[in-house]
Amino acid sequence: MRSPPLEAREAYALWAETYPAVAHNPLMRVEQAIVEPLLAQIRATRALDVGTGSGRYVPLLQATDAGVVLGLDFSLEMLARGSGRSRVCGDARRLPFRRASFDLINASLMVGDIADIGAWTTEMARVLSTGGHLVYSDFHPSWVQRGWSRTFRSADGDLHEIAFHAHAIDDHLAALERAGFHIRAIREPRFGSHTDDAVPGIRAFRRRWGNPQVVVVFHAVKEP
Repeated sequence: MRSPPLEAREAYALWAETYPAVAHNPLMRVEQAIVEPLLAQIRATRALDVGTGSGRYVPLLQATDAGVVLGLDFSLEMLARGSGRSRVCGDARRLPFRRASFDLINASLMVGDIADIGAWTTEMARVLSTGGHLVYSDFHPSWVQRGWSRTFRSADGDLHEIAFHAHAIDDHLAALERAGFHIRAIREPRFGSHTDDAVPGIRAFRRRWGNPQVVVVFHAVKEP
């Protein structure tokens, strides 16, 4: 009998021991190939990485010349995998920061852990200064359309599935607009744009599924 999907907090507590601090699978590499140049165009003074996990985006945020870079995650186990002092344990739905504390927020593949995307974008807007940038990614709606699941192997080798909340593109757009964001860019990459056919599993994936979009990335700016 198949076990039910794990909720995010339980899943990351199990996964933390083996979770690398780099983009360690084709999906993450496709996502980072889009996000990294977006971040490189932004000059920030105070940057926040929401859902930082093992901290793979912290060096990219530091490269924006930000004097302050913080990583926030709700998993103490994942935070323990990273290095440095600028790491905060907190809930992305209720950030422990004052209004306008940052001028850049990055959030990589974590909004699938949030049921209410509208409340989340409102909270991001609260802690961003006017003109501040929000760059974030999510699993593409194609995941639900094709019945894909999020899985990982824990240190004992067992395969686990992680529950996630599916968000339609229109849901993202409506939530960003209500929160006062102007959408500057939307990207929907596929394997192949940034992934070599030689990567194990990609060729088999294409044979079965074709080449659908796998990630969606948004770059939005908080309007006055």
